[in-house]
Amino acid sequence: MKRTDFASAVHRYFRDYLINDRGCSERTIETYRYAFIQFIDFMENSLRIKPEKIELKHIDHQHIQSFLSWLECERKVSTATRNQRLAVFKGLATFLKYDYPECIDTAIQIQNIKLKKSQSKEISYLKPEGIKLLLSQINRTSQAGRRDFTMFTLLYATGVRVSELIEIRGRDVSLSAPKHIVIFGKGGKVRHVPIVRHLSSVLEKYLEENCSMLPQNLDRYVFVNHSNERFTRQGINHLLSKYAKVARKIDPTLVPSDCSPHKIRHSMAMAMVENETDLIIIRDFLGHSSVQTTEIYAKLSASRRMTAIEAASKEIVPPEEALWVKNTSLKEWLKFMTNPKIM
Repeated sequence: MKRTDFASAVHRYFRDYLINDRGCSERTIETYRYAFIQFIDFMENSLRIKPEKIELKHIDHQHIQSFLSWLECERKVSTATRNQRLAVFKGLATFLKYDYPECIDTAIQIQNIKLKKSQSKEISYLKPEGIKLLLSQINRTSQAGRRDFTMFTLLYATGVRVSELIEIRGRDVSLSAPKHIVIFGKGGKVRHVPIVRHLSSVLEKYLEENCSMLPQNLDRYVFVNHSNERFTRQGINHLLSKYAKVARKIDPTLVPSDCSPHKIRHSMAMAMVENETDLIIIRDFLGHSSVQTTEIYAKLSASRRMTAIEAASKEIVPPEEALWVKNTSLKEWLKFMTNPKIM
């Protein structure tokens, strides 16, 4: 069967553009791949266009808009997921503009589709006492327990993403001053995260026990599962959920019910904000591409401070009825406001 221009374009998009031009990670490519699978499902189930019949002419403003609506109405996806799927096709539009000049007008129309605004949810995180409670549930008498304790201590102390955690190899860890870990982040970006004092002792003991720093082991993953293979994100989530469930039985106010590795990352970011760390430092530490992403933590912290201040003020400031409550005449109230006795 002859391959359509859409199939050829998608093949080049994934095999060349995303890897060589964009330097996308495996996780990003997996997300993009799933978005295309959903689009093909939409074309087949809603528009009755079979996968082998899809052509580039079908990748237009109208079909992408319909696809986004289908995701929300039929698949019940969140606004964030809807916007992420749109970003995938905006990326495809950029690729088409350069490799398929005949698609320029259509590509520009796709790129002009606006993201859908959503209400920003409050960031859920653990305070330092919550992190301590969580870590205290790990049985460190076993080798697996020492691994888990080291893994989650590192996750908090470095604020790395779980996808970055599972990629750490022996060669990425430097124990000579200044001690640091080389982290390979999103988009192939590399950053050096310092190993703080309380992490250093825990990590060094673990690396020594597992011989991770021996020359022949430097290419091995530092954290491996019971099968001696690299952890998956799901595996890390499972372990964290197990310890969080036990911690919540002790004090549910300190550990959220939906505790996840990303909430541990949020926890570190909030701890730095509360300690008045400069946002630029936090941005670089977390590997954010823009300080605007980091500002979310600062805004949340400011909001919490205001709430606390207002709550404390109520105890010392007597309740006072507004002037306009007693004086229902707007004209008289305005006259009163011009009274020279009012300072």
